Amino acid sequence: MRNFQRFCCVLFAIFMIAFSCLGLANSSSNVKWRKPNKKSNCDVYQGSWLYDESYPIYDSSACPFIRKEFDCIKYGRSDQLYLHYRWQPTACDLPRFDGQKFLESFQGKKIMFIGDSLSLNQFESLLCLLHAAVPNSNIREEKNNSFPTVIFEDYEVSIMLFHSLLLVDIEHEDMGRVLKLDSLKDGNIWKDMDVLVFNTWHWWYRRGPKQPWDFVQVGDTILKDMDRMVAFHKALTTWAKWVDSDVDTSKTHVIFQGISPSHYNGTAWNEPEVTNCSKETQPISGSNYSSGLPLALYVVEDVLSRIKKPVHLLNITTLSQLRKDAHPSSYNGFKAMDCTHWCIAGLPDTWNELLYKAVINQ
Repeated sequence: MRNFQRFCCVLFAIFMIAFSCLGLANSSSNVKWRKPNKKSNCDVYQGSWLYDESYPIYDSSACPFIRKEFDCIKYGRSDQLYLHYRWQPTACDLPRFDGQKFLESFQGKKIMFIGDSLSLNQFESLLCLLHAAVPNSNIREEKNNSFPTVIFEDYEVSIMLFHSLLLVDIEHEDMGRVLKLDSLKDGNIWKDMDVLVFNTWHWWYRRGPKQPWDFVQVGDTILKDMDRMVAFHKALTTWAKWVDSDVDTSKTHVIFQGISPSHYNGTAWNEPEVTNCSKETQPISGSNYSSGLPLALYVVEDVLSRIKKPVHLLNITTLSQLRKDAHPSSYNGFKAMDCTHWCIAGLPDTWNELLYKAVINQ
């Protein structure tokens, strides 16, 4: 009964968002989003975590790209069980990441991650996976650009990170910082890449001093605030329109990372007395997370269902919800409790195995 009530609430919320954005929906309501893995008839995002001694794929101490936020082993994490889990889809196998094949497949290409610090998490994981595969290759870092770039020179492959909390624009005006839900100016930089991996959500629900804007603008209307899910939907719709109008998807793979969960409330996994991830050492068994999917993921899916060009949803939400054990907790350079980001090596390596399948091993 409880699950049925939750399902009804989600449907109602999606209806309200759709109703508030009706004008945006009318023009593309008949477009079907092309779902991944249609050929194989296997959903690689449905499965469970299995213990596997052959993981992790690399030794984090040998990777020069890990920032202190994510370097859990370096900062004292002694339980290492979390490193030895492999994602096993229910109806097929997920190919093991092959870094050399990845580099050979994208020789001469540019890959860009665009988003917040969770994009940084995945970016650094991919660098470690590739470095482990070709440890003696020539690698050059460019840090003077507006976005960090690592170039695997023997393959002419560039891996880039573009920091964007919300994807749409925040502009500094006389009244303060204005979040412009209809404006996306950085797309002129993004559109020339060969692979684009987008992510946003982590900053949309922030309030108080951590909120990155002072006002919200929709068209000519400026508001002090608005419903965050409606704002998120409008911003993603602006991004989707940009993909449809500006991105040549015959040469550019467009990926949208699903919603990455945090683990501060044990009620979500049936342990109501737990208030963070500090003592978690094993994944949740099985394939289901008791509190269900976050509403933000339904917003992402709704926007992707209306987009005209092919966009792959890297649907990491459920498999990441099951990994309450994979966060840095206090094992980071700041010694702060972090149950939002992920240890490297660790869960983001699986995100990149899924990315590998999406762009190479389809």
